[in-house]
Amino acid sequence: MNTVIETILNHRSIRSFEDKPLTREQIEIIVESAQAASTSSYIQAYSIIGVTDREKKKKLAELAGNQSYVEENGHFFVFCADLFRHEYIGKMEGKDVIPSIESTEKFMVALIDASLAAQNASLAAESLGLGICYIGGIRNNLDEVGKLLNIPERVIPLFGLAVGYPKKMTDKKPRLPLSHVYHEEQYNTDHYEEELTSYNKVISSYYKERTGGKRTDTWTEQMANMLEKQSRMYMKNYVEGQKFNKQ
Repeated sequence: MNTVIETILNHRSIRSFEDKPLTREQIEIIVESAQAASTSSYIQAYSIIGVTDREKKKKLAELAGNQSYVEENGHFFVFCADLFRHEYIGKMEGKDVIPSIESTEKFMVALIDASLAAQNASLAAESLGLGICYIGGIRNNLDEVGKLLNIPERVIPLFGLAVGYPKKMTDKKPRLPLSHVYHEEQYNTDHYEEELTSYNKVISSYYKERTGGKRTDTWTEQMANMLEKQSRMYMKNYVEGQKFNKQ
């Protein structure tokens, strides 16, 4: 155990922040930490947009499902898959890069690069004593988000990251058992239902204690109810409209 691992294992999503902006130094450390993440073939297929303007944050909060912590935080980062610069590079160097950057593979590279960068940013922020919350809700209406942030073709806003000084610490949610997530040599389904049933008991107890008995649902119940409802089903058309994943 060391301080890095302690920071990782102490993670919890923060949804209540003090009205205190991050300093320029903090912002730069967080972004530089994001850039230090591994990147496939050195392609660096992502960009990060920092939002501090109150009206823009208010609009993003509305678009994300009226989540107050999108508006009220120290700094709001939007992580984007970005192949716009690579199209530009093709023009600079006189190379036909379009078939490559419109491939499913490069789409996956951009998603993975952005996600790795974001996790580095999150760990850096938490190591500074700040709290974070990922915001997938910005994908509720990417057309409007794109207009608000002046997003060009070949760029997709993937998720937001609210960062700031925690006003209230939340409980740490229990994760799936290690034995259910980590497989050795091959994917193993021998004890699948047994492990999920055991985890359901842990989660039900967690909710019961946290809510004073008002909530006792299980994890599989929560996931099934969520997945039964289709959401953001426009995404394939949006992605293709941004000229990603066309081949």
